[in-house]
Amino acid sequence: MVARGEARSERRWEFGLVGCAVGVTGLLVLHSAVPNGVGRLGSALETFLPWLGLTVLLLGCLALLRRSVVGLLACLAPTLAWLVLFGGLWFAPSPGSYDLSVVQHNVGDDNADPVGTARALLATRADLVAVEELTPTARPEYEAVLAASHPHRVVRGTVGLWSAYPLSDVRAVDIRPLGFPESWQRGLRATVAAPEGEVAVYVVHLPSVRLGARGFASAARDESAALLGALIAADPARRLLVVGDLNGTVQDRGLDPLTSRLAAPDAGFAFSWPASLPMARIDQVLGRGIVVTEVWTPAATGSDHLPVVGRVRLASGADGA
Repeated sequence: MVARGEARSERRWEFGLVGCAVGVTGLLVLHSAVPNGVGRLGSALETFLPWLGLTVLLLGCLALLRRSVVGLLACLAPTLAWLVLFGGLWFAPSPGSYDLSVVQHNVGDDNADPVGTARALLATRADLVAVEELTPTARPEYEAVLAASHPHRVVRGTVGLWSAYPLSDVRAVDIRPLGFPESWQRGLRATVAAPEGEVAVYVVHLPSVRLGARGFASAARDESAALLGALIAADPARRLLVVGDLNGTVQDRGLDPLTSRLAAPDAGFAFSWPASLPMARIDQVLGRGIVVTEVWTPAATGSDHLPVVGRVRLASGADGA
């Protein structure tokens, strides 16, 4: 009787492990099928999708503890699904050469150490320095630190770009959702005269999202992403770089009108938020007509975001923007 009871208990454990493994596999493979109509649950899942890998690890440990061969075999399916989705970011070989480097950072409008933050950005030795949440009070501090190495600059509202190379065709871009005031300026475009050819660079900061009792509140961000996506679709530039705080990951379907027109980095997770315990990369370096070969995050600054450094290889083709 005892043995029969133990056998039933073991079968229940194996059934549970297999069921959980199948469920995790389904979420990884079919995450786009999770509905977004109620509380934008699909977007919430996609924001933290890579972390489902920890669930697979937990299931594997439980299977080992229970000495369940069936449970271990069941873990192969979600492991394979995770590797297909994210293995390239983790195991990609070093890309080697690149033509342009950029560091982008939401510097935080309550950052108590703008000088230290500016020096940290300078220490990345990036050709381009893009910032968001730049306040009028902090702006002179960034200008003083970056002026010598990045003499070309443009600021529109709360976003700014410092460049080691000349800038032209500079203008603000309007990505305001309906009802937002004209004073809400979080986008700019400039053409960078890089040595390997001109590149159109957008620096943007999309509206924030909130996770609360009603779910994942991202309607304003999604609307702003659609506006930016339309601008990029109409932009004739052959080489185009979009950097900034998108308040969303590249897996988040709410950003599809934008991210579907751009290529994500080939390597690097570069989780950038929150700085104290990074859980997601919501600060992006994306391209069209170029290849973002890798991204990574330097050390924390006085902001609640980490900086994100990207290396860019300019695709072959005609110059110009």
